[in-house]
Amino acid sequence: MRIGFVGGGTGGHFYPLIAVAEVLIQNPEKPDLYYFGPTPYAPELLEAYNITFVRCPAGKLRRYFSLLNVVDVFKTGFGIFVAIWKLYWYYPDVIFSKGGYTSVPILLAARFLRIPVVIHESDVQPGRANRLAKKFARYIAISWAESAEYFPGERTALTGIPIRQHLLHADPDAHANLGIPNDAPLVYVTGGSLGAERINTLILNSLNELLPHVRIFHQTGSNNEEYVKQTARELLVDRPDWLERYYVAGTIPANTVNSLLSAASIVISRAGSTSLYEIGVHGVPAIIIPIPEEISHDQRSNAYTYARTGGAVVIEEHNLTEHLLETELLHMLQDTARYQEMSAAAKAAVPTGGAAAISEALLQIGHEHGS
Repeated sequence: MRIGFVGGGTGGHFYPLIAVAEVLIQNPEKPDLYYFGPTPYAPELLEAYNITFVRCPAGKLRRYFSLLNVVDVFKTGFGIFVAIWKLYWYYPDVIFSKGGYTSVPILLAARFLRIPVVIHESDVQPGRANRLAKKFARYIAISWAESAEYFPGERTALTGIPIRQHLLHADPDAHANLGIPNDAPLVYVTGGSLGAERINTLILNSLNELLPHVRIFHQTGSNNEEYVKQTARELLVDRPDWLERYYVAGTIPANTVNSLLSAASIVISRAGSTSLYEIGVHGVPAIIIPIPEEISHDQRSNAYTYARTGGAVVIEEHNLTEHLLETELLHMLQDTARYQEMSAAAKAAVPTGGAAAISEALLQIGHEHGS
């Protein structure tokens, strides 16, 4: 059996594909796996899971005015022709799409060639690629119950987000593996794989108020790492003992993410669905700062949907101040009963069988198509 993967551009699209691949390669049928797209988000993971990369161009439709939108219309059109040829050559039994602009040529080519499609929607409000694909997808997996209204009920299942297996289990030696003493609550700050400038600035401005109470691990995005480190050294020049409680990294390996989520007392995060699920799996209370609505249509709805479960609080970026963050964070840590309730609610909020459910659907549909 041959199974094609498509979707990416960000870790939130790519890592769930890898989670499904982890399950499929353990199946006795050992299907051949292919990843279609312009460039893989993490090429080393394709190699690790023996996934063949098949290059297929795709154009991006931006939500703001840009001349690149005109160029990318032609790129998408060319990508459709390339996708038809590539899919005809490899002819997978089924395609699994995570959405995103990279998936559009492959989805349209699959429909033309009558190759069945399984799609997964991470966000509460579906993106344009999945809105397109829902008309012909054989199986539609969703992450939040609130998404069901956007899809045909007879083909839709609430599976949750596929999570990589190593993230499903807490790291019992998290502090030791991180090299961080377990003598104060650890706050894990992440702005997503690219970082978030607004959150970086907020944390820097809050160091003097927070570091007497907590240790902070701050993922800044690779382009911001040196600036954040230098600024922190300047701000804390008279308090080297506080500077030792502040850890900065541009990007974080997958194993380190698991250790951080296992060791953290609080997470401060954007509202990407995969990030929210990983936080929930570890039962860590969170402060969620969604990207503003005018920039991202999905993060605000993700944030409030997750917060309604009781596992997190939401602070809108336009309301964000150092004092508000400090007050909310310390209150969460000091109110033991509330903290325990939030932790339990976070764990209960996220189903963890998504990778297995989607893998089963892919194998079943692949067999039906192959026969």
